[in-house]
Amino acid sequence: MKYTTYILILFVFVMAFLPAHAQSFSNPSLVLQTVDVSPDEFNKISRDATITKLDHTHAGSWQITIENKLLYANPTGSAVVRFYDANTPGKFIEVGMDSPSDRRLWVGLELPDEGYFSVTHVDIDGWSDSTKIILAYNDDQGVSISNGQRVVVTNLDLRGFAVNSYSVYGMEESTDPPAINSGKFSFDVLSGDVSKNPFHYFPFYVSGAAAALVGILLLIKKRS
Repeated sequence: MKYTTYILILFVFVMAFLPAHAQSFSNPSLVLQTVDVSPDEFNKISRDATITKLDHTHAGSWQITIENKLLYANPTGSAVVRFYDANTPGKFIEVGMDSPSDRRLWVGLELPDEGYFSVTHVDIDGWSDSTKIILAYNDDQGVSISNGQRVVVTNLDLRGFAVNSYSVYGMEESTDPPAINSGKFSFDVLSGDVSKNPFHYFPFYVSGAAAALVGILLLIKKRS
């Protein structure tokens, strides 16, 4: 019990200390853009979605942080965001979040030659409005995605993916009821030499630390 208490105290300290310093860390070589998306933009089907250019093309190494605090209008509605590659027309990575009835999360990828395919999906509690979804990419390692609780995609090879635009939608058919009522949906795009930012992969370190902590606690419990 004594060791369990020490581990818990250490974990809480790390969780409280590092994010505060991550927010205060600045690197003038980085480019940051914050996008607030109107809830009404999700009340469309995918073919009617508007592709919006970002202020910059984010290439080489980038990180996207998504915060979903939308109020869903019906249990079959979704909030889906697509990020498009500047170098290859029609190529995009898609992140979808179903309504709080199941909070299903999925990630898809569209490639010009292969078409659309599912990368991963979490059918229950895949996302939360109290955590953020993080996409972290560099040319060497591809993209990894955390849902704020665990890593759901690891080192997906996107072959030089440079983000320069996005679109959102939330309805499957034009005759469906509106997907979203109100709320807030925003994302940050950070790019540049993110390797110099020690907190670039912080969400993934936390996910790994949480898994390790659970393993340690189970081991201690078993031995006791």
